[in-house]
Amino acid sequence: MSSRGSGGRTNGTLPQTKICQFKLVLLGDMAVGKSSLVLRFVKGQFDEFQETTIGAAFLAQSVCLDDTTVKFEIWDTAGQERYHSLAPMYYRGAQAAIVVFDITKPETFERAKAWVKELQRQASPNIVIALAGNKADLAERRLVEYEEAQTYAEDTGLLFMETSAKTAMNVNELFLAIAKKMPKTDTQNPTHAARQVRLNFGENWHFLQGPLTSDLKISE
Repeated sequence: MSSRGSGGRTNGTLPQTKICQFKLVLLGDMAVGKSSLVLRFVKGQFDEFQETTIGAAFLAQSVCLDDTTVKFEIWDTAGQERYHSLAPMYYRGAQAAIVVFDITKPETFERAKAWVKELQRQASPNIVIALAGNKADLAERRLVEYEEAQTYAEDTGLLFMETSAKTAMNVNELFLAIAKKMPKTDTQNPTHAARQVRLNFGENWHFLQGPLTSDLKISE
């Protein structure tokens, strides 16, 4: 987390690690596994009985790409319809989004399409959107075909992977693919940014749950 500057060195050759920070939001119907994906990515854990998210949960995690550390501020939003009106507060200003559906429930795929339309209409113009077909470990119960979701993703310009929070299939790979798509021009201080999130959303903090964590790094 601490940046290693050159101090008084004027002829040093050690490369500096550039830190880029991006806001990423997860959207999707309830019980598709959004929180489980985040927990697997941030902490490498899976809880079969994950509690329902209320409002949104905030976590942070870093991905290392060559000389750049990409730090994601991850907003895991609630899937219940009653929280839909809060969603713009979380995806506003987001540079990346993961829209999640359950491959065993076609209605969650249709809901994912609605989220994609909303993001493309109302979110940042250059937002990177990834579509995640979660619960790939239940492939024998699949009702959304891989080819159908892949074709939709290609037609709408989305990244697409099938994932399993339970087995960790493609979870790190999904965030890594998003990190590669992000612009690497701005460097930020992650500690300052984490504090700033709390200040910016202070008036809505009672909607949030989950610790601020940034102690792990996933390398390419």
